[in-house]
Amino acid sequence: MASSIGERIRTRVNRFTHGRVGGEWGGRHLLHSRPSASGDMLLTSNDYLALARDSRITAAMTAALEGQGGPLASGVFVHGEHPQIRFEQKLADHMLAPAGILCQSGWDANAGLLQSIADADTPVYVDNIAHMSLWAGAKNAGAPVYPFRHNSSENLRERIAEHGPGIIAVDSIYSTNGSRCPLESMCDIADETGSVLVVDESHSLGTDGPDGAGMVVEFGLTDRVHFRIASLSRAFAGRAGFVTAPDSDFAEYFKMESYPAVFSTRLLPHDIAGLTATLDIIRQDGWRRERLIEVSAKIRRELTALGFDLEDSASQIVAVQTGPDLHTFAVRDFLEERGIFGSVFCPPATSRQRTLIRFSLHAALTDSDVDRIIGACTAVRDRFGAEAPKPRGLDESAQSIAN
Repeated sequence: MASSIGERIRTRVNRFTHGRVGGEWGGRHLLHSRPSASGDMLLTSNDYLALARDSRITAAMTAALEGQGGPLASGVFVHGEHPQIRFEQKLADHMLAPAGILCQSGWDANAGLLQSIADADTPVYVDNIAHMSLWAGAKNAGAPVYPFRHNSSENLRERIAEHGPGIIAVDSIYSTNGSRCPLESMCDIADETGSVLVVDESHSLGTDGPDGAGMVVEFGLTDRVHFRIASLSRAFAGRAGFVTAPDSDFAEYFKMESYPAVFSTRLLPHDIAGLTATLDIIRQDGWRRERLIEVSAKIRRELTALGFDLEDSASQIVAVQTGPDLHTFAVRDFLEERGIFGSVFCPPATSRQRTLIRFSLHAALTDSDVDRIIGACTAVRDRFGAEAPKPRGLDESAQSIAN
């Protein structure tokens, strides 16, 4: 007799609760570590410019909270001289884009854009470790999705030759390993094949380019990249997403076509006030980017010298590959005993048994902090070795998909 829908759902829950947590992980949850204590170093936040507690931002948000509130309604109803409209244009100007759309989150920006520009007749080519929201948006549009090998222009060309021109979706900086996309090469392929290029700048907006305008602006590619997306929960330390638009017509189209835009409540006044103040500070405080670059370069250099494979990290995201989950438990506990807390990335953020511990570096790290991180990683190398154990019985060529 066939099982009921409820029984099948329960089977899936039990597979996680008893199979993964209770079985593979021995009753411990891989993402639940010990509470941090005073003096511990938390490298788990995407607040790369250390702005989350800036008094200028909190003052702007407080003033908005104490002022007149706004209706809780879909952003599609926002128009005219509304503060959200002003911020959208201000951020678009910062990114040298004609127009822009503020979304409820980075996920909504990515998924909403792909859902709005793809369809069943338009293939979507996604870098193998690009953000999962890009895949979700393409699937929502009913588009055929073809992954290509990470940062492989050659493999992308092969895919397009096989399936035809379409939408190419990449991250400027990839969230699992901190590697950078060869953007100029991607632009060349898009130009040559008549494809549309979408670049997720979540981890480069605020940290890269003139005044933090992002990698696309830094390399002078604004006329060759069709759409840019960014989560504002990274360097902007807020909770929103943003899509650049080629013109105001597309912005209005997006607000009526994107499901997250239509069916979600708009941001609140204090959110917009905080983001507006943050943009001003990002433009003014160039020292934050300079310090982040300095700190990141030293840690990458020293960990590479220790023998760690950083998978071409060239950013503030530095990941220690730990391999099988049980080995990750040991390395994570070892680091936390030394007061270093990183973010564990495991499936579905990585491929199976290729877990990693990611350090999200930030501008407030002192020289002493940097030395402490390097010292802890040196101890990891001495205790466990720099190379992660090879997973058994799995395809060695498997790639991860970032969440």
